[in-house]
Amino acid sequence: EGRVKSFDGTDIAYFVAGADAGAPAIVLANGLGGTYEVWRHQTDFFAGRYRIVTWDYRGLYRSARPRDLSRTTVADHVRDLEAVLDAAGIGKAIFIGWSMGVQVNFELCRTQAARVRGIVALNGTAGRPWETVLPFGQARPLIAKLLWIARTLPGPVGFGWQRIVRSPEILTYAKRLGLASPHLDEEIFHDLAAQLAAVDLEAYFAIFERLGDHDARDVLASLRVPTLVIAGEHDRMTPEKTARAIADAVPGAELFIVPGGSHYTAIEYPELINLRIDKFLTERVGA
Repeated sequence: EGRVKSFDGTDIAYFVAGADAGAPAIVLANGLGGTYEVWRHQTDFFAGRYRIVTWDYRGLYRSARPRDLSRTTVADHVRDLEAVLDAAGIGKAIFIGWSMGVQVNFELCRTQAARVRGIVALNGTAGRPWETVLPFGQARPLIAKLLWIARTLPGPVGFGWQRIVRSPEILTYAKRLGLASPHLDEEIFHDLAAQLAAVDLEAYFAIFERLGDHDARDVLASLRVPTLVIAGEHDRMTPEKTARAIADAVPGAELFIVPGGSHYTAIEYPELINLRIDKFLTERVGA
Protein backbone atom coordinates (compact mmCIF):
# COMPACT_ATOMS: atom_id res chain seq x y z
CA GLU A 1 0.00 0.00 0.00
CA GLY A 2 1.13 3.52 -0.81
CA ARG A 3 -0.36 6.96 -0.26
CA VAL A 4 -0.27 10.10 -2.37
CA LYS A 5 -1.67 13.62 -2.06
CA SER A 6 -3.99 14.43 -4.94
CA PHE A 7 -4.57 17.81 -6.62
CA ASP A 8 -6.68 19.21 -3.76
CA GLY A 9 -4.68 17.66 -0.94
CA THR A 10 -6.90 14.62 -0.50
CA ASP A 11 -4.92 11.60 0.69
CA ILE A 12 -5.38 8.69 -1.75
CA ALA A 13 -4.52 5.08 -0.92
CA TYR A 14 -3.18 2.93 -3.73
CA PHE A 15 -1.96 -0.64 -3.98
CA VAL A 16 0.74 -2.32 -6.04
CA ALA A 17 1.16 -6.06 -6.61
CA GLY A 18 2.74 -8.47 -9.04
CA ALA A 19 5.87 -8.20 -11.13
CA ASP A 20 8.73 -5.72 -10.89
CA ALA A 21 8.58 -2.12 -12.06
CA GLY A 22 9.93 -3.03 -15.50
CA ALA A 23 7.00 -5.31 -16.32
CA PRO A 24 3.96 -4.13 -18.31
CA ALA A 25 1.45 -2.40 -16.04
CA ILE A 26 -2.24 -3.15 -15.55
CA VAL A 27 -4.32 -0.54 -13.71
CA LEU A 28 -7.58 -1.78 -12.18
CA ALA A 29 -10.37 0.78 -11.71
CA ASN A 30 -12.96 -0.38 -9.18
CA GLY A 31 -16.71 -0.18 -9.27
CA LEU A 32 -18.47 2.12 -6.84
CA GLY A 33 -18.31 0.34 -3.52
CA GLY A 34 -15.64 -2.09 -4.67
CA THR A 35 -12.06 -2.49 -3.48
CA TYR A 36 -9.11 -4.47 -4.78
CA GLU A 37 -10.83 -7.52 -3.22
CA VAL A 38 -13.13 -7.82 -6.23
CA TRP A 39 -10.08 -8.34 -8.46
CA ARG A 40 -8.70 -11.27 -6.45
CA HIS A 41 -8.97 -13.78 -9.31
CA GLN A 42 -7.51 -11.36 -11.86
CA THR A 43 -4.61 -10.37 -9.59
CA ASP A 44 -3.74 -14.03 -8.97
CA PHE A 45 -3.84 -14.77 -12.70
CA PHE A 46 -1.88 -11.77 -14.05
CA ALA A 47 0.52 -10.97 -11.19
CA GLY A 48 3.29 -13.20 -12.52
CA ARG A 49 3.71 -11.17 -15.73
CA TYR A 50 2.31 -7.72 -14.96
CA ARG A 51 2.70 -4.98 -12.40
CA ILE A 52 -0.80 -4.39 -11.05
CA VAL A 53 -1.95 -1.08 -9.59
CA THR A 54 -5.30 -0.06 -8.13
CA TRP A 55 -6.60 2.57 -5.70
CA ASP A 56 -9.51 3.47 -3.43
CA TYR A 57 -11.74 6.29 -4.64
CA ARG A 58 -11.65 9.48 -2.60
CA GLY A 59 -13.99 9.27 0.38
CA LEU A 60 -14.10 5.46 0.34
CA TYR A 61 -12.23 2.84 2.35
CA ARG A 62 -8.56 3.72 2.92
CA SER A 63 -8.61 6.96 0.93
CA ALA A 64 -9.46 10.17 2.76
CA ARG A 65 -12.69 12.09 2.37
CA PRO A 66 -12.20 15.34 0.41
CA ARG A 67 -12.84 18.56 2.31
CA ASP A 68 -15.41 19.50 -0.34
CA LEU A 69 -17.77 16.65 -1.25
CA SER A 70 -18.63 18.38 -4.50
CA ARG A 71 -15.12 17.31 -5.58
CA THR A 72 -16.26 13.73 -6.14
CA THR A 73 -16.90 13.83 -9.88
CA VAL A 74 -15.50 11.29 -12.32
CA ALA A 75 -13.04 13.96 -13.47
CA ASP A 76 -11.81 14.27 -9.86
CA HIS A 77 -11.26 10.51 -9.67
CA VAL A 78 -9.25 10.75 -12.89
CA ARG A 79 -7.01 13.39 -11.34
CA ASP A 80 -6.52 11.07 -8.36
CA LEU A 81 -5.60 8.30 -10.79
CA GLU A 82 -3.05 10.56 -12.46
CA ALA A 83 -1.45 11.20 -9.05
CA VAL A 84 -1.38 7.44 -8.35
CA LEU A 85 0.26 6.69 -11.71
CA ASP A 86 2.95 9.27 -11.06
CA ALA A 87 3.56 8.01 -7.52
CA ALA A 88 3.79 4.38 -8.71
CA GLY A 89 6.09 5.30 -11.59
CA ILE A 90 3.63 4.20 -14.27
CA GLY A 91 4.03 5.90 -17.64
CA LYS A 92 1.75 3.79 -19.83
CA ALA A 93 -0.58 0.99 -18.80
CA ILE A 94 -3.46 -1.25 -19.76
CA PHE A 95 -6.56 0.04 -17.97
CA ILE A 96 -9.18 -2.48 -16.86
CA GLY A 97 -12.33 -1.01 -15.34
CA TRP A 98 -15.37 -2.59 -13.79
CA SER A 99 -18.72 -0.76 -13.56
CA MET A 100 -17.93 2.83 -12.47
CA GLY A 101 -14.30 2.14 -13.32
CA VAL A 102 -15.26 1.91 -17.00
CA GLN A 103 -16.40 5.54 -16.90
CA VAL A 104 -13.24 6.58 -15.05
CA ASN A 105 -11.04 4.95 -17.68
CA PHE A 106 -12.87 6.48 -20.62
CA GLU A 107 -12.66 9.89 -18.94
CA LEU A 108 -8.93 9.32 -18.46
CA CYS A 109 -8.67 8.93 -22.25
CA ARG A 110 -9.99 12.47 -22.62
CA THR A 111 -6.97 14.04 -20.91
CA GLN A 112 -4.30 11.33 -20.67
CA ALA A 113 -4.67 9.30 -23.87
CA ALA A 114 -0.89 9.00 -24.25
CA ARG A 115 -0.75 6.87 -21.08
CA VAL A 116 -3.26 4.27 -22.36
CA ARG A 117 -1.97 1.11 -24.06
CA GLY A 118 -5.33 -0.61 -24.07
CA ILE A 119 -8.78 -0.58 -22.47
CA VAL A 120 -10.86 -3.41 -21.02
CA ALA A 121 -14.39 -2.22 -20.20
CA LEU A 122 -16.03 -4.77 -17.91
CA ASN A 123 -19.74 -4.47 -17.07
CA GLY A 124 -19.89 -0.72 -17.46
CA THR A 125 -20.97 2.21 -19.57
CA ALA A 126 -19.29 5.31 -20.98
CA GLY A 127 -21.71 7.71 -19.35
CA ARG A 128 -25.20 8.58 -18.12
CA PRO A 129 -25.66 5.19 -16.40
CA TRP A 130 -29.12 5.97 -15.04
CA GLU A 131 -30.48 6.23 -18.59
CA THR A 132 -29.98 2.52 -19.25
CA VAL A 133 -30.20 0.80 -15.86
CA LEU A 134 -34.00 0.45 -16.05
CA PRO A 135 -36.33 0.22 -19.06
CA PHE A 136 -37.74 3.44 -20.50
CA GLY A 137 -35.26 5.69 -18.63
CA GLN A 138 -37.12 5.48 -15.31
CA ALA A 139 -34.03 5.16 -13.12
CA ARG A 140 -33.10 8.86 -12.93
CA PRO A 141 -36.25 10.15 -11.15
CA LEU A 142 -36.23 7.13 -8.84
CA ILE A 143 -32.57 7.64 -7.93
CA ALA A 144 -33.11 11.37 -7.40
CA LYS A 145 -35.89 10.57 -4.94
CA LEU A 146 -33.75 8.01 -3.10
CA LEU A 147 -30.87 10.49 -2.80
CA TRP A 148 -33.25 13.12 -1.41
CA ILE A 149 -34.41 10.63 1.23
CA ALA A 150 -30.79 9.77 2.10
CA ARG A 151 -29.93 13.44 2.66
CA THR A 152 -33.13 14.18 4.56
CA LEU A 153 -33.10 11.12 6.84
CA PRO A 154 -29.45 10.10 7.25
CA GLY A 155 -30.04 8.24 10.53
CA PRO A 156 -32.77 5.86 9.34
CA VAL A 157 -31.08 5.43 5.97
CA GLY A 158 -27.79 4.51 7.65
CA PHE A 159 -29.57 2.03 9.91
CA GLY A 160 -31.36 0.46 6.95
CA TRP A 161 -28.12 0.30 4.97
CA GLN A 162 -26.42 -1.58 7.79
CA ARG A 163 -29.30 -4.04 8.06
CA ILE A 164 -29.24 -4.76 4.34
CA VAL A 165 -25.52 -5.14 3.68
CA ARG A 166 -24.90 -7.09 6.89
CA SER A 167 -27.81 -9.45 6.29
CA PRO A 168 -26.76 -13.08 5.75
CA GLU A 169 -29.56 -13.21 3.17
CA ILE A 170 -28.18 -10.42 0.96
CA LEU A 171 -26.70 -12.89 -1.51
CA THR A 172 -29.93 -14.87 -1.68
CA TYR A 173 -31.87 -11.68 -2.45
CA ALA A 174 -29.32 -10.61 -5.07
CA LYS A 175 -29.69 -13.93 -6.88
CA ARG A 176 -33.50 -13.93 -6.66
CA LEU A 177 -33.64 -10.43 -8.13
CA GLY A 178 -31.32 -11.43 -10.96
CA LEU A 179 -28.57 -9.07 -9.79
CA ALA A 180 -26.08 -11.95 -9.49
CA SER A 181 -25.85 -15.40 -11.02
CA PRO A 182 -25.68 -18.73 -9.15
CA HIS A 183 -21.98 -18.94 -10.09
CA LEU A 184 -20.95 -15.94 -8.00
CA ASP A 185 -17.86 -16.29 -5.80
CA GLU A 186 -19.72 -15.98 -2.50
CA GLU A 187 -16.63 -15.41 -0.37
CA ILE A 188 -15.63 -12.31 -2.35
CA PHE A 189 -19.21 -11.05 -2.40
CA HIS A 190 -19.53 -11.30 1.38
CA ASP A 191 -16.13 -9.65 1.86
CA LEU A 192 -17.28 -6.73 -0.27
CA ALA A 193 -20.57 -6.48 1.62
CA ALA A 194 -18.72 -6.37 4.94
CA GLN A 195 -16.49 -3.55 3.70
CA LEU A 196 -19.46 -1.69 2.27
CA ALA A 197 -21.15 -1.78 5.67
CA ALA A 198 -18.43 0.51 7.03
CA VAL A 199 -18.39 3.00 4.16
CA ASP A 200 -18.89 6.76 4.64
CA LEU A 201 -22.45 6.97 3.30
CA GLU A 202 -22.42 10.72 2.75
CA ALA A 203 -19.33 10.42 0.56
CA TYR A 204 -20.69 7.29 -1.12
CA PHE A 205 -23.95 8.97 -2.10
CA ALA A 206 -22.08 12.08 -3.28
CA ILE A 207 -19.99 9.94 -5.64
CA PHE A 208 -23.09 8.02 -6.69
CA GLU A 209 -24.99 11.20 -7.55
CA ARG A 210 -22.19 12.71 -9.62
CA LEU A 211 -21.56 9.44 -11.42
CA GLY A 212 -25.02 9.70 -12.94
CA ASP A 213 -24.20 13.09 -14.49
CA HIS A 214 -20.95 11.96 -16.09
CA ASP A 215 -20.75 11.36 -19.83
CA ALA A 216 -17.68 10.33 -21.81
CA ARG A 217 -19.52 8.96 -24.81
CA ASP A 218 -18.07 11.77 -26.92
CA VAL A 219 -14.59 10.31 -26.32
CA LEU A 220 -15.31 6.88 -27.79
CA ALA A 221 -15.04 7.66 -31.51
CA SER A 222 -11.61 9.26 -31.01
CA LEU A 223 -10.04 6.26 -29.23
CA ARG A 224 -7.15 4.72 -31.11
CA VAL A 225 -6.12 2.01 -28.65
CA PRO A 226 -7.09 -1.67 -28.54
CA THR A 227 -10.38 -1.95 -26.66
CA LEU A 228 -12.23 -4.98 -25.30
CA VAL A 229 -15.80 -4.61 -24.05
CA ILE A 230 -17.16 -7.36 -21.80
CA ALA A 231 -20.79 -7.67 -20.70
CA GLY A 232 -22.97 -10.17 -18.90
CA GLU A 233 -25.92 -11.55 -20.81
CA HIS A 234 -28.20 -10.82 -17.84
CA ASP A 235 -26.59 -7.68 -16.42
CA ARG A 236 -29.43 -5.59 -14.95
CA MET A 237 -27.22 -2.58 -14.10
CA THR A 238 -25.31 -2.09 -17.35
CA PRO A 239 -27.26 -4.11 -19.93
CA GLU A 240 -25.82 -5.87 -22.95
CA LYS A 241 -27.15 -3.16 -25.27
CA THR A 242 -24.96 -0.63 -23.45
CA ALA A 243 -21.86 -2.74 -24.13
CA ARG A 244 -22.84 -3.10 -27.78
CA ALA A 245 -23.19 0.67 -28.09
CA ILE A 246 -19.66 1.17 -26.73
CA ALA A 247 -18.20 -1.47 -29.04
CA ASP A 248 -19.95 0.09 -32.03
CA ALA A 249 -18.61 3.55 -31.15
CA VAL A 250 -14.95 2.64 -30.53
CA PRO A 251 -13.03 1.93 -33.76
CA GLY A 252 -11.89 -1.68 -33.86
CA ALA A 253 -13.30 -2.60 -30.46
CA GLU A 254 -13.95 -6.24 -29.58
CA LEU A 255 -17.13 -7.33 -27.81
CA PHE A 256 -17.47 -10.37 -25.56
CA ILE A 257 -20.84 -11.32 -24.05
CA VAL A 258 -20.68 -13.76 -21.14
CA PRO A 259 -23.60 -16.24 -21.37
CA GLY A 260 -25.54 -16.24 -18.11
CA GLY A 261 -23.36 -13.47 -16.65
CA SER A 262 -24.67 -10.66 -14.46
CA HIS A 263 -23.00 -7.41 -13.37
CA TYR A 264 -20.40 -9.51 -11.52
CA THR A 265 -18.90 -11.56 -14.37
CA ALA A 266 -15.35 -11.16 -13.01
CA ILE A 267 -16.27 -13.12 -9.88
CA GLU A 268 -18.81 -15.41 -11.54
CA TYR A 269 -16.70 -16.73 -14.40
CA PRO A 270 -13.14 -15.67 -13.49
CA GLU A 271 -11.38 -18.33 -15.56
CA LEU A 272 -13.32 -17.35 -18.67
CA ILE A 273 -12.81 -13.62 -18.08
CA ASN A 274 -9.10 -14.01 -17.38
CA LEU A 275 -8.46 -16.11 -20.47
CA ARG A 276 -10.41 -13.71 -22.69
CA ILE A 277 -8.50 -10.71 -21.34
CA ASP A 278 -5.21 -12.60 -21.70
CA LYS A 279 -6.00 -13.36 -25.35
CA PHE A 280 -6.78 -9.69 -25.94
CA LEU A 281 -3.57 -8.51 -24.27
CA THR A 282 -1.45 -10.98 -26.23
CA GLU A 283 -3.03 -10.49 -29.66
CA ARG A 284 -4.10 -6.83 -29.63
CA VAL A 285 -1.96 -5.01 -27.09
CA GLY A 286 1.21 -7.06 -27.49
CA ALA A 287 1.79 -7.22 -23.76
